[in-house]
Amino acid sequence: MTNTPLALYLDDVVVLRKAHPCGGDAWRIVRLGADIGVRCTTCGRRVLIARSAIERDIKRFTARGPLAPAD
Repeated sequence: MTNTPLALYLDDVVVLRKAHPCGGDAWRIVRLGADIGVRCTTCGRRVLIARSAIERDIKRFTARGPLAPAD
């Protein structure tokens, strides 16, 4: 079994398991790499999360970025 990374694209909007202290639960992906940069869509706070942690914590995608392949 191979552990292929989850396909993440800039401007994807994801809902994570835990809500941000401001009350928002949706995050926009603004940076890709070993660490993923996300910005809270409610308050605008930006944080870096390890790729392994964000792949584990994503509940669902609410919107896909413009570079994501169409289904």
